[in-house]
Amino acid sequence: MKIGIGCDHAGLELKLEIISVLKDRGVECVDYGTNGPQSVDYPDFGERVSVAVGSGEIDRGILICGTGIGMSIVANKFPGIRASLCNDLFAARMSRLHNDANILVMGGRVIGKDLAKEIVKVWFSTDFEAGRHTNRLGKIVTIEGKIRGKGHGAGTAQEC
Repeated sequence: MKIGIGCDHAGLELKLEIISVLKDRGVECVDYGTNGPQSVDYPDFGERVSVAVGSGEIDRGILICGTGIGMSIVANKFPGIRASLCNDLFAARMSRLHNDANILVMGGRVIGKDLAKEIVKVWFSTDFEAGRHTNRLGKIVTIEGKIRGKGHGAGTAQEC
């Protein structure tokens, strides 16, 4: 498995910790930056990893920014990307089990390095459950197609 990892300045320390976990597990890792403490814009690094996952250049990705929220927003703009912000073990497990998440997002200012390492281990050791979840992911793909084709609408609704 080939993993891409990217971060902004707020996620740099945690990224370095995670890279060591991946190497210890024998996982091939591609570092998409940033590699210094100077302030940078998280969308640049979120895009790099998301494009690489979406194109199949890498199998899965990890993104880290201050809270993880910005990276999540960026990554989920790309077709085929299912980025999940996971700041606890349960979310990490469920993001793989039910959502087949292909990008793990964490907040470098939200969680400590020990918890982050455990999240990475859980995320990589949990397989997609498939079954009823496959149909749900298919609906996400359909929505992505509608958005690209601008064929989406409000759908059926009723007044509250």
